[in-house]
Amino acid sequence: MTNTKTVTAGVLLIGDELLSGRTQDTNLGVIAKFLVPLGVQISEARILADNADVIRDSVKAFSERYDYVFTTGGIGPTHDDITADCIAAAFDLGISEREDALAILRPLYEGRDFNAARRRMARIPDGASLIDNPVSKAPGFQTRNVFTLAGVPQIMKGMLPDIAHRIKGGPKVYQITVSTSEIGEGDAAEGLAQIEANHAGVSIGSYPWFNNDLRGINFVARGQDESVLEDVRIELEAFVKTLLSGYLR
Repeated sequence: MTNTKTVTAGVLLIGDELLSGRTQDTNLGVIAKFLVPLGVQISEARILADNADVIRDSVKAFSERYDYVFTTGGIGPTHDDITADCIAAAFDLGISEREDALAILRPLYEGRDFNAARRRMARIPDGASLIDNPVSKAPGFQTRNVFTLAGVPQIMKGMLPDIAHRIKGGPKVYQITVSTSEIGEGDAAEGLAQIEANHAGVSIGSYPWFNNDLRGINFVARGQDESVLEDVRIELEAFVKTLLSGYLR
């Protein structure tokens, strides 16, 4: 039997630097693209300050609300890297240095001081499984349905391959795009609503674009049935021609 359940994910992007504007997030887009072929749809994303209560409560709420949760940031060696403790608190778990995590970290600091700050990266909530980090080696971890990843984009992206086999996804969501110029969103709203109503299970969005010479819209339709989306493409293209013919009269 085909699995028709929509599998959902929430993303928590953690770090004061994101809220201050000093750092611009790119992790959300990378995670979203990673999840599409796995049949998982991101339903909500939040940016959180380095506040223990906020992180703990958000992790708990997202874990209950969504099938999977991804957190990024806050698992490094500094005093404000508090995510691991917050994950443990969200599930009422203990947390301590794990020997398997220490074994990964020790070779990195051979001949250098493997001090308490660096050992913080081996503190893992009880019962969590490690997530491989081929970039900088310090592991992420999975606690129940929550995947805790690094905040640095290159490191976070490197961790994702060790997550794919842990996810049981739903149907893949496909999308098609029909682009046009010289049309405004107000011109298209009524027709788009009718096309969407004609095709159950399909959502259609309009995304305007502008440059110095032109304005236009990308019409994006999403759904689980490629053949239905192809019918939608045909209707959208015919709709665009009708709108454009009205401008040319």
